[in-house]
Amino acid sequence: MKGFERKDLQFSLCGLNCALCPMQADGHCPGCGGGAGNASCSIARCSLEHGKVEYCFQCEAFPCERYKADDAWDSFVLHRNLKQDMEKARRAPGAYHSQLKAKQEILRELLDKYNDGRHKSFFCTAVNLLELERLQRVMGQLEKGEAAPAKELAARAKEWMQGEARQQGVELRLRKKTASKE
Repeated sequence: MKGFERKDLQFSLCGLNCALCPMQADGHCPGCGGGAGNASCSIARCSLEHGKVEYCFQCEAFPCERYKADDAWDSFVLHRNLKQDMEKARRAPGAYHSQLKAKQEILRELLDKYNDGRHKSFFCTAVNLLELERLQRVMGQLEKGEAAPAKELAARAKEWMQGEARQQGVELRLRKKTASKE
């Protein structure tokens, strides 16, 4: 969007973790306000109208109508932790960005070493939803594991992440909107 630029391309204006998005991992999107590939966005337009705030939580009108209800559906990136992540970033921006960077490094390693070509979305979802300590535990297990074909490594990583997710009480899947049958 013309005139909309931001310094932080890892954490979006609206609270999405761009650093953990499959579109950014593939180089198809530079992140919120990153220039080429940055699509038109009503929230970006709103930021321009409200003094170019870097994050919605910095706006005097926050929380506005956009944030009254929860996002019921995810796109290719998770929306369900949006408000919670914005609150973490608002309270402790340095700590939140450090955690996001650590998660981004884990995602990069998962995609480089443990993806068989079929688990990118799963890994992005898992890294978004699992607590950092749980991800670090899985990565430690993977590093200690024996060498194996990519398909077996991906299955091992997925199984261990699902085990951590059960303990944390989260489901590692995108919430897709289903077509209504009328």
